[in-house]
Amino acid sequence: MSLLMHTLHVELGERSYPVYIGRDLLADPQLLAGHIAGSQVVIISNTTVAPLYMDRVRAALGPGRRITEVILPDGEQYKTLATLGDIFDEVMAAGHNRTTTFVALGGGVVGDITGFAAACYQRGVNFVQVPTTLLAQVDSSVDGKTAVNHPLGKNMIGAFHQPVAVLIDTNTLQTLPPRELAAGLAEVIKYGLICDEPFYRWLQQHMPKLLAREEAALAEAIERSCGNKAEVVSADEREGGVRAILNLGHTFGHAIETAQGYGHWLHGEAVAVGMLLALELSARRGMVPASEVAGLRALLQATGLPTEPPADMTAAKFLELMARDKKVVDGRLRLVLLEAIGSACIVDDADERELVGLLETPANG
Repeated sequence: MSLLMHTLHVELGERSYPVYIGRDLLADPQLLAGHIAGSQVVIISNTTVAPLYMDRVRAALGPGRRITEVILPDGEQYKTLATLGDIFDEVMAAGHNRTTTFVALGGGVVGDITGFAAACYQRGVNFVQVPTTLLAQVDSSVDGKTAVNHPLGKNMIGAFHQPVAVLIDTNTLQTLPPRELAAGLAEVIKYGLICDEPFYRWLQQHMPKLLAREEAALAEAIERSCGNKAEVVSADEREGGVRAILNLGHTFGHAIETAQGYGHWLHGEAVAVGMLLALELSARRGMVPASEVAGLRALLQATGLPTEPPADMTAAKFLELMARDKKVVDGRLRLVLLEAIGSACIVDDADERELVGLLETPANG
C-alpha cells in the first residue's frame, strides 16, 4: 500500500465502499485487484485516457484475468443510449457473465456510463471507479448516481448503482488540460459553499497552489471534497432529502449544457455560472450579504471559470429547460440556495417573475 494513501468510507450498510486517495495508486499491485471478485473484467475508457493509463490498469489487475477493453469516443456528446448499446454489444460478444466487474477509467462521462452499464448488465454487476479528472474524483465517482443524457435533458435516464471501490490516483491530474482542471475546481468550490465554510475560505487563499497543481494542496482539496460528499451521500443515498444540496448551481448549469449542446460547455463551467446565480438569488432574498456574491465571482474568475451565462441564453430558454429538470417535483422547481456560506437550503417557491429578473439582470462584477 502507498504510504501516502488516505482512505475514506461511504457508509451505506451492505453497499458501503472505500475511497482511496493518493499518489501512484495505480502502481499498487494489490489495491485494485483486491476489489475484483471474479476472473472477468471489463475496462471502459475513452480515446484520450486509454493510451495514458490502460496499460497501468491492466497491470494493476494482476495475472489470470480475462479482460475486455471497451474504448469510447471522448466527449459528453457520446454519453447516450446508443453508446450504452455499443458497450453491451462488446461485453456480450466477449461472453461476460454476472461475475464480471466493470472498471470505469476516465472522467465523469466514462464513470457515469460505465456505472449505468454495470447497473443494467445482467440486472447488475460490480464496478470500480478509477476517475482520472478532478471533477470525477471529487464529484461523480463518489455517489452511485449513473446515467446517460437525452436530447431533452441531462442525466434523465439512469439508475442508482454504487461502486465497490473508488481509486483516486492523484498523479492522473498531471496530464489534465488546464480547462478541465478549472472545471473540476468548480465542484470543489461547491462543497465549501454548501457545507464547509472553513474549506471555502481555505480555497480563497490556496487557489493559486491548486492551479499550479501543487501536490499537497490538491490532495487536501480532494480529500476534503470527497469527505464532504461521502457524509452527505451516507445520510441520503437516493436524494430524498439533504443530498439535494449537492445540486447547488446544477439546475441552472444543466440548462446551459443542454441549450449549448453537450460538450460545448464543460459541466464544471456551467455549474460555476449556476452557483453564482444561486448565490445572487440568495442575496436578493436577503439570505447572504452581497459581498459574498462578489467574493464568489472573484474566486471563480481567479480559477479561470466563466461567471456569465452564454450570450445567447435567454431567460425564456433557461425557464423552458429548467422546467424539465429532474429536480422538478409536482410542477414545482426546487433550487438550492445559501442561508450562509457553508449552509445550504432547498426552496421550491421561486416564481417566474423572480427568476426572469435574476436571469435578465444578473449581478455584475
